[in-house]
Amino acid sequence: MSEQELVDVVVIGGGPAGATAATDLAQRGRSVVLLDRGGRIKPCGGAIPPKAMEEFAIPDEQLVAHIRSARMVAPSNRYVDMPINGGYVGMVDRAPFDEWLRERAATAGAQRVMGYFEQLTRDANGVALIHYRATPNDRHAPLQTIRARAVIGADGAKSSVAKQCIPAAKALPHVAAYHEIIRTPALPFRDFDPERCDVYYQGELSPDFYAWIFPHGDTISVGVGTERKDFSLRTAVKQLRMKTGLDQCETLRCEGAPIPLYPLPKWDNGRDVVLAGDAAGVVAPASGEGIYYALTGGRLAADAVEEFLTTGKSKALTQARKRFMRAHGRVFWILGIMQRFWYKNDTRRERFVSICADPDVQELTWEAYMHKRLVRAKPAAHVRIFLKDMAHLLGMVSPWKK
Repeated sequence: MSEQELVDVVVIGGGPAGATAATDLAQRGRSVVLLDRGGRIKPCGGAIPPKAMEEFAIPDEQLVAHIRSARMVAPSNRYVDMPINGGYVGMVDRAPFDEWLRERAATAGAQRVMGYFEQLTRDANGVALIHYRATPNDRHAPLQTIRARAVIGADGAKSSVAKQCIPAAKALPHVAAYHEIIRTPALPFRDFDPERCDVYYQGELSPDFYAWIFPHGDTISVGVGTERKDFSLRTAVKQLRMKTGLDQCETLRCEGAPIPLYPLPKWDNGRDVVLAGDAAGVVAPASGEGIYYALTGGRLAADAVEEFLTTGKSKALTQARKRFMRAHGRVFWILGIMQRFWYKNDTRRERFVSICADPDVQELTWEAYMHKRLVRAKPAAHVRIFLKDMAHLLGMVSPWKK
C-alpha cells in the first residue's frame, strides 16, 4: 500500500468488534484496511447467545460446544442448576472464531494488514495518519503509515487509540481476568458435564466477581476475574482446579486480559475516530459477557462511520454510542447494580445463588440472555421476583427459603 493512498476507513483491532465493522463497511463498497497484530488469543469464556448467531450470520460449525444449563455455586458449595429449556448457548474457541471473522472481512473486500498500531497523527490537511510497525516495540523496524478518512478503534480494553484520541478513556477501570485452557478429561469425569457451565460465587475464588468452568468441546476454560490488584488469579484458578479434580488435566495454555467495567461516556473524538468493543467498554457487568456486545458495537460503529463518510458530518459518529445505550443501557445499569450489591461479600453471594433457584428468576434470566432484551410480557413474574428480592435484601427470609 502506498503511503499516499487514501482509504475510507482503517479499523484497528481484529477481534469480533473490529472484524464485524470491517465486514459491514467493505460490503457497502468502502475501502477498508483491517490492521491487526495477530497471534493473540483473547481470554474469554466463549459464550454466544442465539441472538448473536442470528444477527451476525454465525454458522453452527463455528461452535465447539452446546451448553444446555448453568450451575451457580454458592460460598457454602450449595448450588442451583439452571436448565435452558428448549434451547442452548453456543461456545466458541476464540482462536479459530476470531480468525474466521477476520477472513470474512477479507472476503467482503477488506484489506488485512498485520501490524502493531503506534500512533495517530495528521497531515497538513488534517487527514488521519495511522502509524504502525510490523513488530512491537522495535524502534529499528520501519514505521509504516496509512492515510484514512475515518478510524475505528477496536484494539481492546487498554486501547491505544482510545488513550490517544478520547480523553475519558484514560480513567476506565477494569476487572483482571485470567483463565487456563485445559484438555477435557475422558468422560465420565467426577461431576463435570460437557453441556453445563459452572459459575462459582465464592470470595475465596474471587472477592468481587466470579470464577468459572466453561466447556469448549475438546478443551475447558477454567478462569477467574477480579478488580482487586492484590488478589492472585493464578492461585484461585489452581484452587478451583484442585477442588474439582481438573488439576489432573493437561494445561494447554494460560491467558490473561483486562475486562472493562462499564461503557465509556464518549466513544468518538468529534472528528473522525470512533471506538468499538472492549475499547468502548461494552462488556456486561456482573456476567462479563462481551462477544455479543462487541459484535453489536462493531456494527454500530460501522453504521456511524458510513453516515459520517456519506454526509461529512462528524456528529454522525456519536450515533454509535447513542444507539448502543438505547438498546442495552438499561440492562447494563441493572447488571451493574447487581454486581455492586450481590458480589460484595459471601453472605450476599449465598443469598444471590439461592434466589437463582426461583423458577421465575430462571425463566426471565434465560429469556433476557438468549434474546438480549428485558422481558416485559410477564408482569406477574416481575412482581413475584421483586417481592422475593426485597425479602432477601431486608433479611426477612433465610437463604434457600422459597
